[in-house]
Amino acid sequence: MALTNFIPAVYAAATLAALDEALAYGSEGVTNRDYEGDVSEFGGSVIINTVADPTIETYASYTDLTGGNAATSPQTMAISQKKAWSLNIDDVDRAQARDDVDFVSKVSARAAHLLAKSADAYIAAQMAAAVTPGAEVTVDAANEAYDLLVDMRTSLSQNEVPIEGRWVVVTPAFHGWLLKDPRFVSSGDALGETTRSNGVVGSAAGFTVLESNQVPNGPGAGAGKLLIAGHALATTYADQVTKVEALRHPKQFVDILRGLHVYGAQVVRPTALTARDVIGA
Repeated sequence: MALTNFIPAVYAAATLAALDEALAYGSEGVTNRDYEGDVSEFGGSVIINTVADPTIETYASYTDLTGGNAATSPQTMAISQKKAWSLNIDDVDRAQARDDVDFVSKVSARAAHLLAKSADAYIAAQMAAAVTPGAEVTVDAANEAYDLLVDMRTSLSQNEVPIEGRWVVVTPAFHGWLLKDPRFVSSGDALGETTRSNGVVGSAAGFTVLESNQVPNGPGAGAGKLLIAGHALATTYADQVTKVEALRHPKQFVDILRGLHVYGAQVVRPTALTARDVIGA
């Protein structure tokens, strides 16, 4: 029983949409997608041009401005990652499904969730390689999580990172510490009630707070987690679901459903990131 009502372009788009919704490090607002449309197949690359800052000078009447040229610093982001998924569906098992479209949608959604985990871990690793976290810090009842976020906010401000659009990705354990801090969850307010009842991650110390299980390990010896904060200016991410196919197995009564996800990420402005190696997170 071959799959019917299967349109690869439609399901490719659906898979990518579900994938984007599942990302933390790769979500819009954490990374920028300025070069998304340039991705087609694995093995390609994207040239990223960073324009030099303009010169600010005092103007004197009838005097030439010294001005600098709008020089660019090109960086190459390789679309180096390729992840494939596949599932074999026997006709006997397939007959128990109610309709093809619903069945394929569920498979695609699950594939998107698993692909997102791989992509998020890769993006987090690129960010981790671009920052120096300093000495390990411990988060516990005496060293509050919220205070650590304030310190990270200060680091970004000292690097003149825009205030609007800052984010931090934390572990479930670190989020748990924040939930115990009245500065993050105020008793009685609507946002606090939503956070407590639904586990929705909110805002703290000027950051949009995202929770992820893909937070990388810290570089220290204390088995800490590397909490990274920053701005979307720092990292470029581009991806594409280039293939979604359904085909018939030549020697079995089996349909084969498979897809290919290609992507790349690069930190282009490391100063727009900061990190802490946190024990207890």
